Amino acid sequence: MCFGIVLYSCSITKYIPEDEKLYTGAKIEIDADSSVTTVKDLKTELESVLRPEPNSKFLGMYLGLYYHYKGQKENPGFINRWLNKKLGEKPIYQSDIKPFEVEDILINRLENKGYFFSTATSAFEEEETKASVAYNVKIAQPYKMANYQLDSMPSQMYEEVQKEVKKSPFQNGSYFDLSHMKLERQRIDQELKKRGYYNLNPDFFIFEADTNQYDNKRFNLFLKLKAEVPKKATIPYQVKTINVFPNYDLQDSTFNTKERFQNKNYYQDTLFIKPKHLDRYITLKEDDFYDPLASKNTARRLSTIGAYKYVNIQYKEIDTLQTDSLGVLEANIFLSPLTKRAFRAELQAVTKSNNFTGPNLALTYSNRNLFKGGETLNISTNVGYETQFRSGDNSGLSSLELGLKSEIIFPRVIFPYTFNENFFEYSIPKTKTSVGVNYLRRSKLYTLLSGNALFGYSWNANRYITYEFNPISVNYTQLIKTSTEFENILDENPFLKQSFDQQFISGMTFSFTYNEMVDANDPHQFYMNTTLDVAGNSISLFGKDPEVSGEPKTFLGLQYAQYAKADMDLRFHLNFGKDKAQTIATRLFAGYGMPYGNSEVIPYVKQYFSGGPYSVRAFRIRSLGPGTYNEEADDSSDGTYFDQTGNVRLEANVEYRFPLFSFFKGAIFADAGNVWNSKANPTFNGEDKFTSNFINELGMGTGIGLHIDVQGFVIRFDLAAPFHDPSEDQSKRWDFKVDEPVLNFAIGYSF
Repeated sequence: MCFGIVLYSCSITKYIPEDEKLYTGAKIEIDADSSVTTVKDLKTELESVLRPEPNSKFLGMYLGLYYHYKGQKENPGFINRWLNKKLGEKPIYQSDIKPFEVEDILINRLENKGYFFSTATSAFEEEETKASVAYNVKIAQPYKMANYQLDSMPSQMYEEVQKEVKKSPFQNGSYFDLSHMKLERQRIDQELKKRGYYNLNPDFFIFEADTNQYDNKRFNLFLKLKAEVPKKATIPYQVKTINVFPNYDLQDSTFNTKERFQNKNYYQDTLFIKPKHLDRYITLKEDDFYDPLASKNTARRLSTIGAYKYVNIQYKEIDTLQTDSLGVLEANIFLSPLTKRAFRAELQAVTKSNNFTGPNLALTYSNRNLFKGGETLNISTNVGYETQFRSGDNSGLSSLELGLKSEIIFPRVIFPYTFNENFFEYSIPKTKTSVGVNYLRRSKLYTLLSGNALFGYSWNANRYITYEFNPISVNYTQLIKTSTEFENILDENPFLKQSFDQQFISGMTFSFTYNEMVDANDPHQFYMNTTLDVAGNSISLFGKDPEVSGEPKTFLGLQYAQYAKADMDLRFHLNFGKDKAQTIATRLFAGYGMPYGNSEVIPYVKQYFSGGPYSVRAFRIRSLGPGTYNEEADDSSDGTYFDQTGNVRLEANVEYRFPLFSFFKGAIFADAGNVWNSKANPTFNGEDKFTSNFINELGMGTGIGLHIDVQGFVIRFDLAAPFHDPSEDQSKRWDFKVDEPVLNFAIGYSF
């Protein structure tokens, strides 16, 4: 009844003028020759050119049109004016439609596909207040190619074009298709530009079709140059001089100091970046023919250094050196630096599922050219304080965290072995080094001091693939002060105690990422990330045997961890609808960690957890699992959520995203997942063990979301409720707790 009231109130029939009818769209009926085999595809393409589009509907209602009419009233009111501005649509009437113009467009599209002598007719279909158009298209037999060959052109260029014609995808018997001919011109233009034809343009080529030799709708296709193509477009160009300006300023472009290095001229009055470091990023070489791909690679590689805000490569023709068969270019590479030093302050407000809330202040100092080789130094510090708003014995618990981290990123490979300059063709790897120390004090529990160091590399193999390899990754943790309450917690949970006892973690990590989501307009986007984390193997060679049999080995007096951990994150996005604005996003995550050798459990900081805004959103952070464990039903739990982790994690997500208005987007989603332990923790009475029944132990939830997406910066609000809770008794697990929703606030999409 409510829906009917809304539908009636949004009726726009009473607003339509008496002498007009609302245009509701058009349809196409096709009568094709028996030789036409692509009727369905042709119909889809012809429907795409029908203009104008009718007013949009939502659940059968013309909301945009309705708010437009309401906004035209003499006193529409603030709300109606705002809704008209955001959602209103001007009406499309029958008088706005020009069917004869659409008929010409339909015939033109068919002729571009080789269906010459096709016809199109139209007629209005009218109702009392609405009208639509029916188009009838008769498609004739298509023309097919009998032969494709090159016509005459300058001899030097003829040989190059002839090589490409022989590689053409055109085949005898293929349909006449104007779009394919445009692609062929672009393909030949791109290939010749790689051979130095700097001034060539695809529009300089023209196709001619000859049907005179055949009477069965066949044609010969000829490729030739247009009559007035300039001479300089028919000769290749060579790069004779390369000038590099490492410290270019638009306001002051005068340079007096010149340094010759590796056949390039470097102009910088004061040394900004040493030429020996900058030269390896430049793939252009003197006396090479002009190649736009080399120019593009150079610009991309230079932009990844991190010290420049603009990279501009310009070519200048040297007319005095040009001959009838060869042109000469001068390449100028202008590099405009970023501000060398920067300071950033960030204030955060943190709230957690265990009722800890408080502020966090982060300060970062950056130097983007530390040793005049494009190195980036980042020194950051953070101060965070949290307190627990909770009644009972745990009220007033607080947490103080202090952190300091120093990081240097070298935009080159630091390695004893020298790699061939073509080994990393797409981009030069970066070498990352960092050291950090962190102090954490949890009142009534413990004080933890930790340090970490890292040395590794990251690089892009191509536009989609990224590698990250850290051969040295060291973490050290030490409980320097513990309370009696915390000691009791450790004594009651041997797994947790062992995970904290592993003070020293030394290993390596490797990550592989394949990301098609860099193509924003691709309707099918696939993403895969795999990570391998192995610790303790090398350090075990230097480990000291324990004095007491059965105790773990130590290194420098510290117990060290040994484990292998691997996980995979798979995502697929299907983009569809107008402007690909609607998305069905899916994700599957699987991870497993295996302790061995010196460890019986994985260190606590390396274990998996489930729940939260980037996981299963119907459950709070770290509140899901492990297995069927119920923290609230555990009388021995103090609510600190120390042990709701595991070494096995499985998750699956699906989300439908759609535009609302302006930069607001909506979402409907469902999540499932959990964590388990491969070896049961006695504290949980076996409820946490991973078994073949894991499907029935998944936490599941569904919900809706509001996303504020401003040019890729996303603020996300997701409201979700569980409908399958593995922590409940089996008879009560399937229960949609819509009255117990969880509100998630996050930055960026969940997947």
